[in-house]
This record gives sequence, C-alpha cells and structure tokens, in this order.
Amino acid sequence: MTAPALATGHIGLNVTDLDRSIDFYRRALGFEQLGAGGEGDHRFAFLGAEGKLQVTLWQQSDGEFSAKTPGLHHLSFQVDTIDQVRAVESVLQELRVAFAHDGVVAHGEGAASGGIFFADPDGIRLEVYAPTGAENAPAPSGAAPTCGFF
Repeated sequence: MTAPALATGHIGLNVTDLDRSIDFYRRALGFEQLGAGGEGDHRFAFLGAEGKLQVTLWQQSDGEFSAKTPGLHHLSFQVDTIDQVRAVESVLQELRVAFAHDGVVAHGEGAASGGIFFADPDGIRLEVYAPTGAENAPAPSGAAPTCGFF
C-alpha cells in the first residue's frame, strides 16, 4: 500500500489560560476565533483564518512549555513575503514579546528563507517565516538551522 499524501491539518496546543492565549494568538498572529466550548478549567477554542481551522487551544495544563521533554519542538507559520514577517514582528514588538534572535534571520548560512522566532505566553516556541527574502539576513546559528532555537 502506498502512503497517502498527507498535509498538516490543525495544531492543538495545551495552554494554562485560555483567555490569555486567545488574546495573544488573535492580536499577535491575526487569527479569528471560529468557536469555543467547555466549562470551568476544561475549555477550548478554535482559531483560524477565512473560516479554516488552524490552531486549537486546550486549557488543561499547568506549568510552562518544556523543550526538555518529548513532544512539540516548535510551531511554524509560513507567510508569503519577508515584509509580512516584518509586519508580524512589529505587532509582537508592540506586545513586548521576547525574540530568540534579533530581528529577521535566515534559516541557515546562505538560505533564502528566514523569519522570526519567539514564544507564546506559555513558552511554546513559535516561528513566522517566508520562503524567500532573507538572503541578506544573518544566520545566528551558522550552518545549524535557526529554527532549532539553538
């Protein structure tokens, strides 16, 4: 049997404070809330754009994201241009989000793709990148992938 061609559907993230996370993903990344449900400490929200589900948030966690345990390494969002990456960067700066690297960086030495790297309120590592336009941007990790958050 040949494996079917799979595409990523939506991504589900555990969060500690659903309202805070909804606000962050709406303001920082421009998602709209498509739905919500649950009650008490077990609530969820569906976020996306143009009616398409992209991220689900699940309020069912304590603590903060850990890069030391198996699971999600980082979540990446692609945009069309470096100018769009910079527009997201500007919004994140207004929200006083800390970045893993200074400004737009290339994915590696000589790479045309690049973006920005940061974390959400629960410490989940995020990336917004464009496939081209970062040719002249620094590659802070040398030949290692910048999205490695090294």
